[in-house]
Amino acid sequence: MTLAPLLPHSWRRPPEGPVVAIVMDGVGLGLGDVGDAVSQANTPNLDTLRALPSFTSLLAHGTAVGMPSDADMGNSEVGHNALGAGRILEQGAKLVNAAIASRALFRGPVWREAVATVMASGEPLHFIGLLSDGNVHSHIDHLIAMLREAAAEGVPRVRVHPLLDGRDVPGRSALTYVERLEQVLAELSQDGRDYRIASGGGRMVVTMDRYESDWNMVARGWQLHVRGEGRRFPSLRAAIETLYKETGLDDQNLPGFVIADAQGAGGPIGPIRDGAAVILFNFRGDRALELTRAFEEEDFTGFARGERPRVFFAGMTQYDGDLGLPRNYLVEPPMIEGTMGELLALAGVSQLAISETHKFGHVTYFWNGNRSEPFDPKLETYVEIPSDLNPLEQRPWMKAAEITDRLIAEIDRLQPRFVRLNFANGDMVGHTGDLHATILAVEAVDLCIGRILGTLRKRKGIAVITADHGNADQMFDRRPDGSLQVRTSHSLNRVPFAIVDPREPDFGPRLAPPPAAGLSNVAATCLELLGFAAPEGYRASLLPPR
Repeated sequence: MTLAPLLPHSWRRPPEGPVVAIVMDGVGLGLGDVGDAVSQANTPNLDTLRALPSFTSLLAHGTAVGMPSDADMGNSEVGHNALGAGRILEQGAKLVNAAIASRALFRGPVWREAVATVMASGEPLHFIGLLSDGNVHSHIDHLIAMLREAAAEGVPRVRVHPLLDGRDVPGRSALTYVERLEQVLAELSQDGRDYRIASGGGRMVVTMDRYESDWNMVARGWQLHVRGEGRRFPSLRAAIETLYKETGLDDQNLPGFVIADAQGAGGPIGPIRDGAAVILFNFRGDRALELTRAFEEEDFTGFARGERPRVFFAGMTQYDGDLGLPRNYLVEPPMIEGTMGELLALAGVSQLAISETHKFGHVTYFWNGNRSEPFDPKLETYVEIPSDLNPLEQRPWMKAAEITDRLIAEIDRLQPRFVRLNFANGDMVGHTGDLHATILAVEAVDLCIGRILGTLRKRKGIAVITADHGNADQMFDRRPDGSLQVRTSHSLNRVPFAIVDPREPDFGPRLAPPPAAGLSNVAATCLELLGFAAPEGYRASLLPPR
């Protein structure tokens, strides 16, 4: 694809200082009720933004960010794709749905080879992934469709290694999905077929680490899924019910377990051995990449892997196009070219991206259209502030201050024209379900935004403040009986948007948002603030016409 270069705007001129896009991860606009940590927080800087003529709200979920329906939550990955690409793109879940509905997934060479591998070896076809309908990392419907197809094609043995969610769905909802999965497995275990559950654990304890934050999570998953080593239970339901009683923890934090023969007293029923095929059915890449590396990398150093079984491994999608991982995948990832970062690099514009580990990949890989490396290393600087491994509810300020310190230093040192940063607090602490800690998290972000705004006033720069989705704004759900249930997943709420421009008499332009304005309108807005015309195909700018 030949990209058309950015053209100067007919009358808008860039500021003397940088344009800084600030993403307050997980800070949406809630109802102002008892579960709204954002409205309960002391946020003098956000309150000031709400009074600006440039303040508005944006859609950050559902079809506005490429998800299949408006009942689907947004997430940080699709949100940053939309922010960086300036367009609404079909996302992982939607692509997988279409590939299953058209049967392209099952006609493809990767599925065919997975089936052929186990038909030849007699080893099971293994499925590993998040068991829920959260539609953020995976969907149970995708797993069930593949299980049914495997049975229809005569695959004699299947083992499932479910990871429990409780983060993108209610905190203790696992048994709902377990019941459905067990019914399907029982139905398919006919005519000599043997389809069973083999191992599992909570997603924040086992397997699904990201950004190399805690390789021990992946090591625990490797021992459970591959070696069959771990605490043994007679069934998945028995494991969950026992661990609920013993630990008091929700699904996402439950320890790992292995399902064993002889009512839990025998050997593991599903270790992964030579000759098997393994499908990682998560479609989102960040928390699938490390397990993929453990299966595929020859010179692997993440943990003491030991002998690696010789298997055919495939992901639902390609999780990292630059690294080429995994080598085999069932559904082609969205091809995102002409992102804002790429066009600015071609135009010779210096850029800075900064966040802490938890969201570093979002301001780099996802912002750049699923590309890890800079488009032009001479013009782009990526700064990762290492995240703490301690429980987030115990340190809700996270690394917001360190990000702000480094940001200010890099603005002075590098003098970039465009900056993008992410404060992870509202989302990461919101996922803990701890209301008080989340209030503190939002307050920490607000404090840092105040510091950044002060810096930009002195350096004659512009701030663009928004969020990628809601979370901290809805910490409770109301049950049918009126009681409150802790919510650990994202909300469907709109997110704030504001521009602080010291050149404007009211410190911000009066916006003219198009109907159904969403995150994909932000890129054109930033480009116009930088003095460029929005490229063809981008969603309209939020700035008013002359």
